[in-house]
Amino acid sequence: MSAHYFNPQEMINKTIIFDERPAASVASSFHVAYGIDKNFLFGCGVSITSVLLHNNDVSFVFHVFIDAIPEADIQRLAQLAKSYRTCIQIHLVNCERLKALPTTKNWSIAMYFRFVIADYFIDQQDKILYLDADIACQGNLKPLITMDLANNVAAVVTERDANWWSLRAQSLQCNELEKGYFNSGVLLINTLAWAQESVSAKAMSMLADKAVVSRLTYMDQDILNLILLGKVKFIDAKYNTQFSLNYELKKSFICPINDETVLIHYVGPTKPWHYWAGYPSAQPFIKAKEASPWKNEPLMRPVNSNYARYCAKHNFKQNKPINGIMNYIYYFYLKIIK
Repeated sequence: MSAHYFNPQEMINKTIIFDERPAASVASSFHVAYGIDKNFLFGCGVSITSVLLHNNDVSFVFHVFIDAIPEADIQRLAQLAKSYRTCIQIHLVNCERLKALPTTKNWSIAMYFRFVIADYFIDQQDKILYLDADIACQGNLKPLITMDLANNVAAVVTERDANWWSLRAQSLQCNELEKGYFNSGVLLINTLAWAQESVSAKAMSMLADKAVVSRLTYMDQDILNLILLGKVKFIDAKYNTQFSLNYELKKSFICPINDETVLIHYVGPTKPWHYWAGYPSAQPFIKAKEASPWKNEPLMRPVNSNYARYCAKHNFKQNKPINGIMNYIYYFYLKIIK
């Protein structure tokens, strides 16, 4: 069944393919997709590496949907494919149809690439795994690969707790969401059901409605929760264990990451590729980085006032007061010249 709202021929300007899979594994390959802008390339490359490290008995095809990519990162992805005998496809997205969609200071139009991705695989793959680039894998994905989605559009993991679901239900004026509000960073997508439900078309229609947009906080995620009410399969939190590295600033907190965790989702502004994220909770990412073509890349420094402020806070938490003072000075400098 073909029901593309986003036609691949129109939406993809160019595809670059690095296929180093053994011939015998091609037919059984499972497809994993990321939708990013250049700011998440580092994270994406390491995320792919983490999946490969912990699933070396699975054949994958990784798809990176991005609007523009530096040559150096193209070469790193080529090296990654060769090192792990996998397939990586880079799809350069034509963003013209997305430019009118609402964005925020934290999320660019790349958040809508997941709709382009799902439509891209209609008629190609029955099931695909979409991952945000701030996810590190530390376990076996086979239960997801073999999962029966029945008539559900996607398998998802809830976000936070019942109190949060109630708040989202109130904000979005949808009482049904009190039963469960999901995080859109991990989506195991049933492409046939996605097409039958015209998910992308419905999403774009709602995003063009100012009354709907006025109620949204997390644009793509809120929209998906509204469209997919009663059409998702809720799965174990170990497949999308959400953790903010800024929780490390608290005097006490419960870290949800444990040995059972399969996919760690580093939500929030501080990412594991930031140099101020030096905590044990970021180690799954760091270990994958060291096994990737990004191993010699330095962790990222603060590039704006918001990051400089968080950097300073973490410096003090990590007993690095001189660094903290310097980054607070940098923060005020950036605020002044803004």
